[in-house]
Order: sequence, then structure tokens, then C-alpha cells
Amino acid sequence: MAQILVVDDSSTVRAEVGDFLKKNGLDVTLAVDGRDGLVKLKGDPSIKLVVSDVNMPNMDGLTMAEKIRSELGNSAVNIIMLTTENSPIMKERGKAAGIKGWIVKPFKGDAVLATFKKLVGA
Repeated sequence: MAQILVVDDSSTVRAEVGDFLKKNGLDVTLAVDGRDGLVKLKGDPSIKLVVSDVNMPNMDGLTMAEKIRSELGNSAVNIIMLTTENSPIMKERGKAAGIKGWIVKPFKGDAVLATFKKLVGA
């Protein structure tokens, strides 16, 4: 069972983030967009952290976060945005959806590893 769900439409980013986390002892599931992320989260109650891009086809990361809280009724999972977006309006929307953090790409794994491990209880 996964501890972390990585949601990004870029296969390069999914691989980079997923491989880094796996290499550091974390269990990871990957999703290609927000819709896929919702399905994966619904199917795996052991996921404790969602790391998601904002801009994706089918369903963006902010909409996915809002649906995690409303439709799935999941207020326990931690959500971190990993994105090129730095808009204060988007950050406010994320905060309203219960997003714990906002990381601007590129991904710097060493800088966030301890935080990610803390968020999953590892």
C-alpha cells in the first residue's frame, strides 16, 4: 500500500519525484491527472500524502484537492502542490481546500524529504 500519491501529467516529473521518494524508503503510487488521482486515492486508504501539480488535463490539482475534501470527505490526507504556478489567487484557493504546502518547481527532493516523511508518519 502506498504512503504517497504523486499526481502530475508530466511523465518526467512523475518519474523524478516517484523515484526519489522510493529511493528514500517511501511507498509511492503515481497518477496522470486529478481524475486518476481521485480514483487511486479512493482505492488506497493507506495514502497519507498527495503531491500534485496544478495544471493538468481532465482535472487540475486544485479541483482534485477540493474533491478530496468534499466528495471523498477525506480531511485526513495531507496535500502538497508541486507546480510552476505561483499565483496568490491559486495559493488562496489551495489554502481554502486544505493544502498544507506549495512547492514551486523544480523539485528539490532533499529540501522536502524530512517534511514528506513527517507528513506520512515515517
